[in-house]
Amino acid sequence: MNEQVLRTIDSRRDASVSGLKQFLSIPSVSTKPDHAADVRRCAEWLAGQLKSSGLAAEMRETGGHPVVLAKNTHKPGRPTVLLYGHYDVQPPEPLDKWVTKPFEPAVRDGAIYARGAADDKGQVWAHAEAIAAWQKNGGLPINLTMLIEGEEEIGSENLERFVRENRETLKADIAVISDTNQFARGVPAITYGLRGLVYCEVFITAADHDTHSGLYGGSIPNPANVLVELLATLHDRDGRVNIPGFYDDVQSLDAEERDAWRKLPFDEASWLKDLKLDQTFGEAGYTTLERRWARPTCDINGLTSGYQGHGAKTIIPSTASAKVSMRLVPNQDPMKIVTSFERTLRERCPKMVKIEFARHGLAGPVLVSREGKAMRLAAEALTEGFGAAPTLIREGGSIPVVALIKSTLGIDTLLIGFGLPDDRVHSPNEKFDLDALHKGTRTAAVLYAKLAEW
Repeated sequence: MNEQVLRTIDSRRDASVSGLKQFLSIPSVSTKPDHAADVRRCAEWLAGQLKSSGLAAEMRETGGHPVVLAKNTHKPGRPTVLLYGHYDVQPPEPLDKWVTKPFEPAVRDGAIYARGAADDKGQVWAHAEAIAAWQKNGGLPINLTMLIEGEEEIGSENLERFVRENRETLKADIAVISDTNQFARGVPAITYGLRGLVYCEVFITAADHDTHSGLYGGSIPNPANVLVELLATLHDRDGRVNIPGFYDDVQSLDAEERDAWRKLPFDEASWLKDLKLDQTFGEAGYTTLERRWARPTCDINGLTSGYQGHGAKTIIPSTASAKVSMRLVPNQDPMKIVTSFERTLRERCPKMVKIEFARHGLAGPVLVSREGKAMRLAAEALTEGFGAAPTLIREGGSIPVVALIKSTLGIDTLLIGFGLPDDRVHSPNEKFDLDALHKGTRTAAVLYAKLAEW
């Protein structure tokens, strides 16, 4: 390891935070059409930063939001690493819940607060700073290709085609993604499992317009009533998902994993306290970590129907809709699950209303080997960067690109995240600890040196 690289990183702590503030101030909300110009501006800014570090960086069009593609000078005989991340962010609403404005980054209590701080701009920035430090001190010891996309938060709609069309450009020996968490403060982690995702929208329609609830109530179907009754059938009293065949292919946890997770320093009482809750909920027979990491779920993410304004408006709405997501675990097939979900609700829906569906994203679950040289090198990098040996964990979220990289490029991915479980990603007051930013940058720098040995 080039110690001058680490000294450079240490000397740039304030400059690193300043650069991240610029990155976070760009409202690159990919799901909102009125932010399309901001998304493009963010891609341009990031490409410019990578160019200033001596990389060949450019924006590449996808049919949607652009990707940022960057490379150092590739040399024969060195391992090639594909670094993936995303520069787009979730919508910031509800705005009134933020202590400071979501796109005016603020530092307080040792963390930087802004939308995208941890997911994923802060973690991408840690790598950008590590790369810049290497480039100032003789250059990176590996061949690096960076693929930073702008559509992760909307299901990476155009990424699969881009990856397939650019296989040769993206060819690598291993991929690295930093879009996950440490297990806890002071307990760095390597993630070896992610849940998959099915995201659907359900629409119920009855009359062709809203009607007066006094004149029509009790005589025509109410789509809102029908929808909530349908949604209520999706779980049984034990918290299990009530869709035929849902659990048929679920891979059971092995005894070794369950034992290892029981030994992790997880304080359930403190976790509940932070959420302002008194007790947990979920599938019977499993611990909280098991439910979050290795059991499938079905959740309502949004409900829309009828009058939402101030005061009263007595109507029977003509339509009702719900957004529903299902997190999947190893061996569950997203297409099989979404087909069963739609078929089940069609069968349960009364004929007096019309039911329709839209699909907003399918992603398979991921489970990678906990063994191998790459895992060992990653563990060594985290130990040096954070000053503590990492633990191996799964996470409940989904990163669809991991399965895409495996199926299209034929390579495995190291999931080395620097966030903390309380970073409030996708929620108001999202943050990224400055300590995690600095140690994550050091870890990324060491990781490139370690992977040069691989």
